[in-house]
Amino acid sequence: MGRSDELLIQRRDKAFGRGAALFYDTPLHLVRGEGVHLFDAEGRRYVDLYNNVPCVGHSHPHVVEAIARQVGTYNCHSRYLHEAAIELAERIAGLHGNQIESVLFSCTGTEANEAAIRMARFATGRTGIVCTDKTYHGNSELVSKLSLVGTVQPESEGVHAFPFPQTYRPLVPGADEDALCDAYLAALEDSIRRFEKTGVGFAALIMCSIFANEGLPDIPRGFMARATELVHRAGGLVIADEVQAGYARTGRWWGYETSGFVPDIVVTGKPMGNGVPLAATATSAAILEGFRARIRYFNTFASSPLQAAAGLAVIDVIENEDLLTNARTMGARLFGGLTALRQDNERIGDIRARGLFLGVEIVHPGADRLPDPPRASHLANKLKDLGFLTTAAGALHNMIKIRPPMVFTAADADAFLAAWAEATAAVLHD
Repeated sequence: MGRSDELLIQRRDKAFGRGAALFYDTPLHLVRGEGVHLFDAEGRRYVDLYNNVPCVGHSHPHVVEAIARQVGTYNCHSRYLHEAAIELAERIAGLHGNQIESVLFSCTGTEANEAAIRMARFATGRTGIVCTDKTYHGNSELVSKLSLVGTVQPESEGVHAFPFPQTYRPLVPGADEDALCDAYLAALEDSIRRFEKTGVGFAALIMCSIFANEGLPDIPRGFMARATELVHRAGGLVIADEVQAGYARTGRWWGYETSGFVPDIVVTGKPMGNGVPLAATATSAAILEGFRARIRYFNTFASSPLQAAAGLAVIDVIENEDLLTNARTMGARLFGGLTALRQDNERIGDIRARGLFLGVEIVHPGADRLPDPPRASHLANKLKDLGFLTTAAGALHNMIKIRPPMVFTAADADAFLAAWAEATAAVLHD
């Protein structure tokens, strides 16, 4: 890191306040992006394997042109008629099943999740929310009570948590998949019943459809559908947080399609605008209209012509460039390559994939599968030095998170796999 970057970090600490996070031991000073590539101030090119905001690629020409055209034409709040915003809501609803009819726009996943929770509480007349014990759904006062990744935040009167479903570190060691599913369902049911005992009442279960922040775990067969049935029997609603799972990331439009359940409310965010702040809470007309009848919801920057231009352009690119197929194909290519390179390396505990979203657990050798966050961080830094941007994430901070823009190509995949072989040879072998 040069002197100019050191000075920039000092300015940043003063301007932002110390503690604002930066990736990597030697932070990157990025100045430009194109497709799956990012460029630093010295002109070095990196392959982006982390960021899901530019889901159709950095600076995609179709999206850039649509945004620029709209900014040069007109942009204002939503209290005037504008056809494009209506069209965006219609297209989003049309990408779901019949249970999704109407859309509330906002600017961030936090806002969209908060709206979803309030909708569920109004619709059910109860307030209790259940989430997993290692999740993340946003930063507001309300939503942060659900965000338990890397914290010791206790349950509150209105929020209960249950262990996230997984087969790698199972709740009941040695149980077969059916018994394991039953155990997680029992834990979920206990969280719901505890609301009934306290008189709070149960309103909704909120889950990332693929449990991305928990580490992209393999889920016991049948859990998601049975959990949805359990929630509905208890009079609650199911909220699918699709901020990471949605917009073709899994090779389907929505993560819930790959996980085998049908939610009542769907939340989307980051990828929707490819850099323009855009999020949405989609549900039935009855639920959304009930929300609007109870609260005067207004968001100055939501449902705007600019958001509509960006949102429609992103859907156009996903459809016209067939990025759903690309997510499936490139995800399979990466998964196959990582599996082949694994060989007998005991430090690679597990490799998981949901379309073009992959996670590799880094562990200490041995049957206990103890997580090794420092080595995972070392590996992410080594990959960065080789020109490939990932990070260490997951519930135990030991998973290399691989989530490139969906215009990722076979050449990009093969180059990454070569770098992965070099990096793991240096970092994961003593």
